[in-house]
Amino acid sequence: MKTYFPGNEYHTPPGTSRAMGDYLTLGTRWYFHLNVMGVVWRANRMAGAGEFNDSSWAYISFQILQCIERAGGKCHFTGLDNISKADGPVVFVGNHMSVAETFLMPSIIVPRKPVTFVVKKNLLDYPFFGTILRSRSPIAVGRSDPKNDLKTVMEEGCAKLADGVSVVVFPQSTRMRKFDPSKFNTIGVKLAKKANVPVVPFALRTDFWSTGPILKDLGPIHRSRELRIEFAEPISVSGTGKEAQAAIIDFVKSRLDDWGLGDAKGK
Repeated sequence: MKTYFPGNEYHTPPGTSRAMGDYLTLGTRWYFHLNVMGVVWRANRMAGAGEFNDSSWAYISFQILQCIERAGGKCHFTGLDNISKADGPVVFVGNHMSVAETFLMPSIIVPRKPVTFVVKKNLLDYPFFGTILRSRSPIAVGRSDPKNDLKTVMEEGCAKLADGVSVVVFPQSTRMRKFDPSKFNTIGVKLAKKANVPVVPFALRTDFWSTGPILKDLGPIHRSRELRIEFAEPISVSGTGKEAQAAIIDFVKSRLDDWGLGDAKGK
């Protein structure tokens, strides 16, 4: 499988320009969304035909990154060597800000470790995207029954990890531009402890692609907001897991502070 980001860091090359179509549409977000929808459509056809595998997932994810860069976005990924620093599977735990990370993270992680996501169950019914997501065998939760969701993540997550598949967990209940530790639950740490695997914290800023007021995933894009994803070193979970949880929260908060979102308001 091709590794799209072979080093410890990736930064959008200087001088990466917008596509001509972006200028012709007067800089609106619609050219960007049409390009993304084209990528998703192709992936949906592959998934529907049973031809969508991990290599396809990583490639389609990389194509989304190219859509972002052609629309004037700048991406910065750091700490990439920490993804594979631990032998075997891990639980990735970090904040959730926009749809962008759902699209981008496979191109970063999949070439280094097999992975799946904990997702909202209703995403599996989304047109086009749902077919793609189902082909990746995610862990689906309803978000209306925390006790049942915990049981699902523990049972299915441990089975995935035992098979060598890492799991990405967004402990927040929804996408949030402002990081609120009180809404950052411990489900990722609990899964890692039960499965006896490390946690790899990550922090991200992806508000380049903001939430739309009507169509949530077709919100405005903000070219001045650079996309950033950083992975920390693996953490072993011991005792009650409180120390690991605190370390993850401290990492996310410190990164967002450095990226200018320490006092961000709203979505």
